[in-house]
Amino acid sequence: MTEWWRGGVIYQVYPRSFQDSNGDGVGDLPGIIRRLDHIAGLGVDCIWLSPITQSPQDDMGYDVSDYREVDRLFGSLQDFDSLVAQAHARGLKVIMDQVVSHTSDQHPWFAESRLNRTNAKADWYVWADPLPDGSPPNNWPAVFGGRAWEWNPTRGQYYLHNFLASQPDLNFHNPDVQQAVLDIMRFWLERGIDGFRLDTVNYYFHDKKLRSNPPNKLKNEHLAYAVNPYDMQEHRHSKSQPENLAFLKRVRALLNEFPGATAVGEVGDSHKSVQLMAEYTSGGDTLHMCYGFDFLGPQFTAAHFRKCIEQFFKTGPDGWPCWSFSNHDVPRHVTRWAPFSRSAGDLARQTAALVLSLKGSVCLYQGEELGLPETDLLFEELTDPRGIRFWPEDKGRDGCRTPMPWDEGRAPNGFTTGKPWLPVKPAQSALNVAGQNADANSTLAFYRTILAWRKTHPVLQTGDITFYKTAEPILAFRRGKGEDAMLCVFNLSADIHTVSVGGVPSGAELEPISANAALARDAMKLGANGYAFLRLPPGKKPRVSFKG
Repeated sequence: MTEWWRGGVIYQVYPRSFQDSNGDGVGDLPGIIRRLDHIAGLGVDCIWLSPITQSPQDDMGYDVSDYREVDRLFGSLQDFDSLVAQAHARGLKVIMDQVVSHTSDQHPWFAESRLNRTNAKADWYVWADPLPDGSPPNNWPAVFGGRAWEWNPTRGQYYLHNFLASQPDLNFHNPDVQQAVLDIMRFWLERGIDGFRLDTVNYYFHDKKLRSNPPNKLKNEHLAYAVNPYDMQEHRHSKSQPENLAFLKRVRALLNEFPGATAVGEVGDSHKSVQLMAEYTSGGDTLHMCYGFDFLGPQFTAAHFRKCIEQFFKTGPDGWPCWSFSNHDVPRHVTRWAPFSRSAGDLARQTAALVLSLKGSVCLYQGEELGLPETDLLFEELTDPRGIRFWPEDKGRDGCRTPMPWDEGRAPNGFTTGKPWLPVKPAQSALNVAGQNADANSTLAFYRTILAWRKTHPVLQTGDITFYKTAEPILAFRRGKGEDAMLCVFNLSADIHTVSVGGVPSGAELEPISANAALARDAMKLGANGYAFLRLPPGKKPRVSFKG
């Protein structure tokens, strides 16, 4: 199927933390191969591998020094080939991170570019002269703190780095850079990869005039003294430029040469995330899917979910989103949304039911199927440069990156025979895979059940979505495709609520996958974090109301 991705479920593997095979405390490709049956057993369609290419690991692999080589920390190209082959044998697709908005400063391209202003790669990165007073050319900040400009005395210029100073940005205004990036993608596609997750896909181009960014005026974001000054700007000129669309069409044209190959882009832009997601996936000649950070933050309201999804399909009716609630960049959602629940297990199951019933594709992050909470780490245990810089107000991303607990007993629960690169704490250790495998009522068992159930209802994969305007905390929508339709209702709170449901046939029963829910005539009672699925007869469009 060339459109396996449409409504498909992608499982994100963070290789460092999945399974170590050689006792060095860091997960690797042979370790992932060892655990492929776990992934396949969930019922997902695809694996997304976070960076495995050669890197000095300043940003845990998101700083690439050789795009065509596997980092020895994770194994070899032969291990990669074996992983892809064995995943394919289990019916799993494999996509990999492509981090091409920037490289490592140890990449040969940058080593040459920084030498002088006349070499063959002099214009492969974003270089700019200083202002008369010696300061950087504009006010752009870096995501990880400080200015986005680093001085190079050899060239007598600054270079742009949207992230760490050791991650210089490539100059996508240069056609040679675009072609080099496409050649890298072709290398992996010819090796058998099924596509890519494109890191920071809206960062590829910058404003050629290098104009300064204006202040951030979005409510609830701009703070007089923000933890990170990056949040105090609207990044109008440093990313999300209109030239990006033409390059993404070149990426799609390349992917079209490989039947079934797909790409999902990561959009990081708080001002117009949903708009860019729709723009980057519309028309059939751009990316297949995009995700943003709209559902990766603290907001857990019916209005927020409804607004984002409706806005996406209004902006790009033929576009396609990929929704996720957790990944390697944000605190795990069971912890983020804990204030809206009484039970972490109930919340874990409800959020799985929710993300798997929205219109779009789905990305699940490793450990999500175990209901893992965020790990509470000490400062001396941190490795993430963001957390180290902004501690303790921003503890960084290590808390969601701690190793998978596989076996029962003491930490590190079978992840490694050595000392793990990040610790496995008691809260995560207790939720190990082996223990949950033995419990028919575990979160892991539920994930397997609902993923299998979803496959029997194609309407939840590709059907249209229509929302009911209910008061908080009730989110209700109808998924419809031809004669097939499903009513989906969620209580996004720890309180009990009753929802009015009219026009439902007498004797209608909720789908068994529903939880903390009961239907009696025209009343649907939802307990804490309750959710209900009701399969509808052809032509039936029930009336759903909740006034709070």
